[in-house]
Amino acid sequence: MNHQNFEAKLNELKAPKYRFQQAMRAYYKDFLGSWDDISTWPKDLRLECRSLAWSPLKLAETSPDLEFSSIKLLLETEDRHFIETVIIRHQDGRNTVCISSQVGCAMGCGFCATGTLGFTRNLSAEEIVDQVIQAARILNQQEAKVTNIVFMGMGEPFNNPDNVFETLRLLMHPDYFGLGARHISISTCGIIPGIQRLAKEAPQVNLAISLHAPDQLLRAQIMPVAKAYSLDKLMDAVKDYLKRTNRKVMFEYVMLNGVNDGLEQAEKLVKLLGPLKQLAHINLIKYHDTGTFKATDEKRRREFFEHIRKNGLSITQRVSFGEQIKAACGQLAGKNQS
Repeated sequence: MNHQNFEAKLNELKAPKYRFQQAMRAYYKDFLGSWDDISTWPKDLRLECRSLAWSPLKLAETSPDLEFSSIKLLLETEDRHFIETVIIRHQDGRNTVCISSQVGCAMGCGFCATGTLGFTRNLSAEEIVDQVIQAARILNQQEAKVTNIVFMGMGEPFNNPDNVFETLRLLMHPDYFGLGARHISISTCGIIPGIQRLAKEAPQVNLAISLHAPDQLLRAQIMPVAKAYSLDKLMDAVKDYLKRTNRKVMFEYVMLNGVNDGLEQAEKLVKLLGPLKQLAHINLIKYHDTGTFKATDEKRRREFFEHIRKNGLSITQRVSFGEQIKAACGQLAGKNQS
């Protein structure tokens, strides 16, 4: 919902100001589907507002996995582009919504399906927020609610900074969606200005770094962004972020067979992140085949994991959700299942 257009419409109609708050509650709290559903409004006001888009996205398709632990939403924008959002149902009762910030992605990481699409355009704040609302509406029908939001879908969030930070404001504002900052995470492949801005404007929001390599040479080979923002400069930015926020940073590391998963790379990772001590957490990610690399086998992954753990660093293996519906990490490509 575009707040400015809506406020202008209410002013044009000389409607009482409390009608704005009623509509905000209907959209952000009750997850209603249209102007016509606002029962607290008179019929003539509902009819007048039909000219405004209630939702900038159309739900084109839902694809649940067999265990219903993940649901992928295919959403269509008003200019007929497709993006994907994923609902992850955790066994402990948490419900995470993984949202997209762009149509496509310009980063070109070879292990990510979104990176093969190229970049089309940024999503507006209204489009990013509406992904959460669409997911919340589905969960509400199941008597559940959104507990966590992660910017880990299509696109690089910090290449769309103004819209992403406006989205954060709307998601955290108590009069709108009202989710606590510590329940929101932003993943970046290493856009330094975005990391710096997050530390200043939203220091309680969680930061995740898509690292995927322990040295500059290898990182530049598999992640083109490293040519613009070197690993040394990225780590300097992370250290500055930690000084400002004292918040733990997650480092995401997708395991690529014979590329970044050897004990030599594990030792380099220990040396890279060891100085950050308890403020660094490594999250190992299973590679989901996009045709370029192969996934690390279990024995090799376990050796890598144990080497890092024995050296005192915090490390976990990410539980993989939604692989069968192509909703897992690195698989989102804005395509339907038919």
